[in-house]
Amino acid sequence: MGTNMDLVNLIQQGKVRRFFRATRKLEAPDLCCHITQRAAGKEPCFVEDKDYLSMLGILKEVASNYELKIMAFCLMPNHVHLLLQTATANLREAMRDLFSRYARLFNKKYERKGHLFGGPYRQAVCLDESYLLAASLYIHLNPVKAGLTSNPLSHRWSSVGLYSKDTARQSFVQPAPILSLLSPDMSEGRKRYCELLRRGSEVDIGLVMEEEDAIDRFRRTMIGMFPGIAERMKVLAPARSTLAPIETLERQIEEIKAGGYTRTPESKEAKRFLIEQLIARGYTRSEIAIKLGLSRKTLYNLLKNLPISSQG
Repeated sequence: MGTNMDLVNLIQQGKVRRFFRATRKLEAPDLCCHITQRAAGKEPCFVEDKDYLSMLGILKEVASNYELKIMAFCLMPNHVHLLLQTATANLREAMRDLFSRYARLFNKKYERKGHLFGGPYRQAVCLDESYLLAASLYIHLNPVKAGLTSNPLSHRWSSVGLYSKDTARQSFVQPAPILSLLSPDMSEGRKRYCELLRRGSEVDIGLVMEEEDAIDRFRRTMIGMFPGIAERMKVLAPARSTLAPIETLERQIEEIKAGGYTRTPESKEAKRFLIEQLIARGYTRSEIAIKLGLSRKTLYNLLKNLPISSQG
């Protein structure tokens, strides 16, 4: 509980831009989260159109009951993407209700037993507008990445139509928070969003279910294509973020790997800084050790000297 409160404090202070968790989820009011959940093994979680419609019906009810602002979604044959904002600290309860209700319905319909979903849902908290935009684009491009279509606008079971059509029907999904990042005029925002989708379809967006930094890399690619985007984005927190750009971290990681491990105070301080930054992004200790090219013992010794609130 103490660790979660420390992280919530960091978020409220604007010191974290994006936070990834498969376990020990964060809960706090006004968090923007990218939620992913997948079926167990290679099993499908949607078989026919009625299954997709059932999930959307339950999602609409859960959003209303738990005061969730659903900004984007994409339902895939074996997994789910949601981009949402909480009003209160009730995310775990809301997601448990959503996925357990659907699983019960699915199991009863297909006369199956056991877990439908392969473990806890994953959560990435977005505190920077550029991450929020990148997450929505990533979600809508997922059917392209999966080879289901070459055109993200043609995938029926996503919110992409609300982002691309001025005549889009009324929905419980709210695209305005994302589209307004591109233009105060919704029509112009939709045009710019469609252009981002078109260009995004041409790049490798990675697999966020297996690669925690997939959206980080996708965000950098989009900023490279449209440099003006980053200049308009701000931190979604009261204070200015102190999280270093991922480009800076990667450069420093390569420098440390190239120079090898030294015992100088400067080298230790540089490693501690990188560890703090990676922990803030939700990387596990084993992942950090691999990323920095450190042994477990070396990482442990460096972690001993970090403040408790940084050790996640």
